[in-house]
Amino acid sequence: MRDAYHEELDSIGDGLVEMARLVGSAIGRATTAILDSDLKLAESVIEADQKVDDLQHDLEARAIALLARQQPVATDLRIVVTSLRMSADLERSGDLAQHVAKLTRLRYPERAIPHDLHATILEMGQLAQRLMAKAAEVIVTKDVDLALQLEQDDDEMDLLHRTLFQHLMDDRWKHGIETAVDVTLLGRYYERFADHAVSVAKRVVYLVTGEHADEIQADLQPEIQPAEGV
Repeated sequence: MRDAYHEELDSIGDGLVEMARLVGSAIGRATTAILDSDLKLAESVIEADQKVDDLQHDLEARAIALLARQQPVATDLRIVVTSLRMSADLERSGDLAQHVAKLTRLRYPERAIPHDLHATILEMGQLAQRLMAKAAEVIVTKDVDLALQLEQDDDEMDLLHRTLFQHLMDDRWKHGIETAVDVTLLGRYYERFADHAVSVAKRVVYLVTGEHADEIQADLQPEIQPAEGV
């Protein structure tokens, strides 16, 4: 009976990893679609999001059933509750990849992104995919140090996001209001996608240690020594 219980717990973890890999692939393909104005690829991303939703619903049902049948405590309870929260983060990440693809479809056959912003958007898409791949690795390995690194990696996404706004605020912007709105939304989609990857990693830290990632990072900060004479 207990073996079946722990197998079910493990299967929930496997489902989370599959969701993370699916949404990581989705954001990569959605980025290619919007840069190339590839409608067929965009449609495939939009349709594939249903699989992520189905996985989330299945995982949620199994987690709730475990809570009802087994009434887990301590670490097992943390696994179930944290898994539910991670699945919500991953489902929202899939929605954000879908939003990128839908913007491609909305502007087709025109390109939604001006050529001078292609490099920045490509970099944001690649970074989002790497962050989610690292989040999937964290789920598998339960590596707290790797999980804590994700927040530092996310700083790069924040910098790219600011770069987009610098282009929008530049007096030389010549692409009109509609494109400015598209770029603003797109930047937000990538930024939020990265935030969800970081959130997943933070939840793994809590799962493993019972402490929140922010508390651990605060403890790791070197103490600031007062200057002499102060």
